[in-house]
Amino acid sequence: MTLPRPLTPTETRVLGTLLEKARTVPDTYPLSLNLVVTGCNQKTSREPVMNVSEAEAQEALDDLKALSLVIESHGSRVAKYEHNLQRVLQIPDQSAVLLGLLMLRGPQTAAELRTNAERWHRFADISSVEGFLNELAERADDKGGPLVVLLPRAAGAREARWAHLLAGEVDASAMQSVAGRADGSRAEGQFDRISALEAEVAALRATVERLCDALGVSPGEREPTEARATTTDSPETH
Repeated sequence: MTLPRPLTPTETRVLGTLLEKARTVPDTYPLSLNLVVTGCNQKTSREPVMNVSEAEAQEALDDLKALSLVIESHGSRVAKYEHNLQRVLQIPDQSAVLLGLLMLRGPQTAAELRTNAERWHRFADISSVEGFLNELAERADDKGGPLVVLLPRAAGAREARWAHLLAGEVDASAMQSVAGRADGSRAEGQFDRISALEAEVAALRATVERLCDALGVSPGEREPTEARATTTDSPETH
């Protein structure tokens, strides 16, 4: 099936969230509107981070229902929502996983997709990921056309990244900029963790120094070897 129009950013985030939660938290799936909003606005595993309001999420859900991409159920007092992506697009689970990750995290390499998919689906290897991506990229026009595209490799990058096409044609330069920001965020996060570890080490050293002062010894001071030997070999010890 061909989607009648590209998805909006909010629709993309909502649909990606439903795809994710169906696999990572099946006990709370289908999702209530409140859980949809919470999932959309996560600070982790999201690129970009968004601030979707309840009204915006509800509008996106209603529009996705009109496209048959979301199903609403009323088994309880609160309406629940689940995705219908695979049935509409007629794609296997593995392809739906890759599309969901691309919708939530932006452009990624095949290796990144395999790593990020760990909680969704365990791909045997990177070649397996590439196989499903190629199928999505080479999807026939009579089935709706390609659903992903391989972006030109960015300057300095070792591998090219993939992007989804559910929101329309991709601006390669803009997507590469997004990917660059994501790389920068990861590097910044690593720097923050290193700084935190260094601070912890400094605090531990200060604690050790205070204890040594209280005991009247110097940090790292060890009892002389000869003294230990004399004590051990003294007649009183035998």
